[in-house]
Amino acid sequence: MEVSPIVWALTIVGIVGLLLFDFFFHVRKAHTPSLKEAAVWSSIYVGIAILFGLGVLAFGGPTMGTEYFAGYVTEKALSVDNLFVFLIIMASFKVPRADQQKVLLFGIVFALIARTGFIFLGAALINQFAWIFYIFGLVLLLTAGNLLKPTSDEDHGDTLVVRLAKRFLPATDHYDGDKLFTIENGKRVLTPMLLVMVAIGGTDILFALDSIPAIFGLTQNVFIVFTATAFSLMGLRQLYFLIDGLLDRLIYLSYGLAIILGFIGVKLILHALHENNLGFINEGEPVPVVEISTGLSLSVILGVLIITILASVWSPKGKAKTAASGAKRHATEYMDLDYETDIDEREKIYNRMVEEEDMLRKLPEKYKKLIRNETDFMDLMRSAHEAHGAAIDREPTR
Repeated sequence: MEVSPIVWALTIVGIVGLLLFDFFFHVRKAHTPSLKEAAVWSSIYVGIAILFGLGVLAFGGPTMGTEYFAGYVTEKALSVDNLFVFLIIMASFKVPRADQQKVLLFGIVFALIARTGFIFLGAALINQFAWIFYIFGLVLLLTAGNLLKPTSDEDHGDTLVVRLAKRFLPATDHYDGDKLFTIENGKRVLTPMLLVMVAIGGTDILFALDSIPAIFGLTQNVFIVFTATAFSLMGLRQLYFLIDGLLDRLIYLSYGLAIILGFIGVKLILHALHENNLGFINEGEPVPVVEISTGLSLSVILGVLIITILASVWSPKGKAKTAASGAKRHATEYMDLDYETDIDEREKIYNRMVEEEDMLRKLPEKYKKLIRNETDFMDLMRSAHEAHGAAIDREPTR
């Protein structure tokens, strides 16, 4: 089904409007979103994406509607995995938490621009060369294999572009609010804020190389590819702060994504065989193979994600990660409190942290080793205990 230029224009205006709203009403003034704020706005953006999908279903028909939801769910799942990498990058650059929103919004805008370019390039290649589906399929199969390999935090912190920028451009190690440039010793220099944005932008390009072939494996409708990708990125900033402490719990997410990307890769290769025009395969004639429907694809994607999440949350390993993430989150929250914060509120947060610490102590030794950056974690716990002791000492006897 062809989408009219008016619908394209209205859709783009709506997406740009949402990004501008996000910047002027949430990001321009640096602050750390509360859990409630992040949950509310994440729900709103997911709701907007679902409403848009229902509109596609109503006006475009069941095929377009199913393709949109399959693409949206796949891209959203990949985006959650990307958030884990963003978390590592911002931790390596020690980005102040209140300024992380600006970095994330930049990442979202850059990702949308980069992926839009890849989308139209991919569509042009598909229209001209049917064999490109073979390439897309192989890319996804290789990506699925790479997801099964263990990675370290150092793999994402300092990209080549960032290393070159640090070496050849004047830069400082100190932040100046959320400014990209500052004055040091009378010279204009880069701040780490600009460098971390470069790192996020470079990572976004790599992510696009995986996600765009994945969604083209579900639909070749450019409007659906663009909107599913765009809406999967919308609300990613709020989702980061909502599941920041929960990302470690999704210990099997990479396995689930590997299955999904491998499945879509096989689907693409089957489609390529069905449309085959390469002379060395079946003498250039289409190969009679079974093609996987979009409805089946959506069912497989949802099924794999549900199983992955449940297995992550309920496994002993997942529970260990949950306790560690909870303790870290509550310790960080405690350290962010002002001196004037009511002692009852302090006690509430502190007691949650202590409960999660007790859970960690009771775990078998092999699960305690799952704590990421254990030295930093123990330092954070120690600081929280000392801060609470100081708060109790300041509190007058009641």
